[in-house]
Amino acid sequence: MAPFGLSRLRSLLRREGRQGHTTPTASWSRPFGQGWEAPYTVRYASNLDDGPWHGAPLGGFGAGCIGRSSKGDFNLWNIDGGEHWFGSLPDCQFALFEDNGSENRAHALAVAPEADSSKPEGEAPLSSWSWYPASTADKPTGSYSARYPLSWFHYSGVFGCEASCESFSPIIPGNYRDTALPVAVFRWRFRNPSRKPLKLSLLLSWRNTTGWFCNTDPSAAVHFRDDGSPEHNYLPAIGATQGQRNRAINAPGLRGVVMEGPLSEPIAEGQGQWCIAVPEELEGVELMRCSRWNPHGDGAEIWQRFAADGSVPESNNDRRSGNNDPVSAAMALRFELAPGAELELPVVISWDLPVTAFATGSQCLRRYTDFFGASGDQAAAIAADALLRWPRWRQQIEEWQAPVLLRDDLPEELRMALCNELYDLASGGTLWSAASASDPVGRFGVLECLDYAWYESLDVRLYGSFALLQLWPALDRSVLRSFARAIPAADATQRPIGWYFTQGRGRVEADRKVAGATPHDLGAPNEQPWDATNYTAYQDCNLWKDLGSDFVLQVWRTYQLAPDGKDLTFLADCWPAAVQALRYLKTFDINNDGLPDNGGAPDQTFDDWALKGVSAYCGALWIAALEAALAMGQTLALELGVDTAAEQRDFSQWLQQSRGNFDQLLWNGEFYKIDAESGTPVVMADQLCGDFYARLLGLPPVVSEANARSSLQAIKEACFEGFGGGRLGVANGLRRDGTPLDPNGTHPLEVWTGINFGLAAYYRLMGETNTALAITQAVVNQVYAGGLQFRTPEALTGQNTFRACHYLRAMAIWALWATHTDWELIPGAERQP
Repeated sequence: MAPFGLSRLRSLLRREGRQGHTTPTASWSRPFGQGWEAPYTVRYASNLDDGPWHGAPLGGFGAGCIGRSSKGDFNLWNIDGGEHWFGSLPDCQFALFEDNGSENRAHALAVAPEADSSKPEGEAPLSSWSWYPASTADKPTGSYSARYPLSWFHYSGVFGCEASCESFSPIIPGNYRDTALPVAVFRWRFRNPSRKPLKLSLLLSWRNTTGWFCNTDPSAAVHFRDDGSPEHNYLPAIGATQGQRNRAINAPGLRGVVMEGPLSEPIAEGQGQWCIAVPEELEGVELMRCSRWNPHGDGAEIWQRFAADGSVPESNNDRRSGNNDPVSAAMALRFELAPGAELELPVVISWDLPVTAFATGSQCLRRYTDFFGASGDQAAAIAADALLRWPRWRQQIEEWQAPVLLRDDLPEELRMALCNELYDLASGGTLWSAASASDPVGRFGVLECLDYAWYESLDVRLYGSFALLQLWPALDRSVLRSFARAIPAADATQRPIGWYFTQGRGRVEADRKVAGATPHDLGAPNEQPWDATNYTAYQDCNLWKDLGSDFVLQVWRTYQLAPDGKDLTFLADCWPAAVQALRYLKTFDINNDGLPDNGGAPDQTFDDWALKGVSAYCGALWIAALEAALAMGQTLALELGVDTAAEQRDFSQWLQQSRGNFDQLLWNGEFYKIDAESGTPVVMADQLCGDFYARLLGLPPVVSEANARSSLQAIKEACFEGFGGGRLGVANGLRRDGTPLDPNGTHPLEVWTGINFGLAAYYRLMGETNTALAITQAVVNQVYAGGLQFRTPEALTGQNTFRACHYLRAMAIWALWATHTDWELIPGAERQP
């Protein structure tokens, strides 16, 4: 394929850019405001379920993000690092006025809101406003489409003009500056298809929310859910108004309104500014600004004039608010379109909230402060940067998505999901700290999910970090360096292990972190992430038999596959921790057969599924990790002169033992038994993840090709075709005939989205592309038809329920891209930070 197929891409983008109701290629699309008849719901009542109204997030990695749903409302406010708030603020909205000379109309561009989430339930919010009608089967009114980081609204059948809005943030592979910026760009396009002139006005209203997104519970007390997992209190200051003020701003490159609150010394979490802005010069466009209006009233003070002639009452009232004194700002852009004329209007929303706080006295500055400072008064400067550079950002997004879009030999659902599953890097409670001498691109982390709110769970990112590796490899190295630092650390604090409570076995306690044990995660947002590890206490992660192998394999994978080159310094930095992790893991080899033994309690990523003795899953990962460690040692000795002879001798001996016993203990003639001692008669879907990793990295395979193919056939027949006829995806573990061992089982009967994508990549690597695509499409169809878009869960069931949304492992869909050596490299990812 010619590089990026630019002529085809330009043709494609011209089609997407035309006005009218055209669904962009490889995007998720939904009629405007159309609900779901039966969206998936949570399996456990304690799990988060905000409902299906989710759209693509806006905002840079670690900067906090906002989200706008397919009914037009802004409802996702993951602004506080590591925390989540979902609620509609009706006054945060665009609206459109139109006068065709004989009649006029005006609508806020969202369906009528049921409530204002910032105030107690009661009267209808903004009752004087006219809201945009939702699509029906008989009368479509527009559509929403998303191909992250791009999203589009097309409006039709209500106004005489053709109107559309494209929104995005500069999420650009290999770019470690712009990808961190707290900004959203809205590219409005209007066209007059009629024979008479149209007078139009675009309104943007926005609430001052400074001071809201911080935890007002200083204890952040930990509780245990009904599934045994820990959670902490998060009580944001939603609705706080004391000291807020809005003011008009005219500055080089922009005109707009800045919304701010009081600043302490030093600046605290939640403090800073928001800004709404347009370019300084807009020929033929009249700008009107109202710096202050009350969003808790009926809204008439803004809507009455806007609905009459497209204006807003101009004022620059910058008084400070008291308590219970909410304040919004509005600006209107009024213009006239001659018949056939078109106009494009860029509008930006930016925020500067530089501090993310953790446990009392612990905090970090966000990555973007490396470029705009930490004073909390740079929202306008960020907006001006966006207004100047957004055309180049848009071009760069086109360039990096081109290799995905132009692979029309792949199903469109796969191309869509490759882009859209990246959403979690922005909205998954993401942290990205400012740079330091030891961390030149800062420290990075994404939550396992919002229900399991701890960072970069190592067993989960074994699958889910393929996207980060291929697109922002310096961030992947940053995460693994944090694990390398944590492996030697110890914390003897005793904690109750949640799984024993769920089993009715009383209180069992364990050390939080044993020296040499590879931690499960990099901590939680209510403590000291990156440094206080092993936050989760559902299981005693010091006993897990996959984490050490996971770490070694990810280090070697990142060294081998990072598109910006092989980083020997990174490899050398991680080598001591890799050695210590494997030596620690070897201590679980109870019978000295070379293979670590599982202990009978769930002690691996399937942490509700007990394994006993040598297991196929952990054993295969162990063998692949030993091969990777040998390759590491040889590379460091050859390239840097590091003395790794003793380690290589040990690893070679263990490897010889392990290989000699793996098949003997686990091979049953058709597939690998789940373990050697429990006698559990199931086909485990992910039994050979270690073999997948070995083959992907060019290491000696864990098992023979014949055994691998036989196992994959058994998995396909039992767990995929035998589970809902292949419509649902691959279940984790079923009997050979496709029946469940326990009809009430948890993990075995779930379809794990990330495991399925990883397994599909294994099939693809083995040349079984049709099976790989069938698995991928089954999972993608469930997610995007079941109202789970932009909140992809860990697990799906055959009863249309889910568990653990906004899940990190689902980005394993990028493992499929990693297995296609003929596919184009994503532009920009190879660049150094």
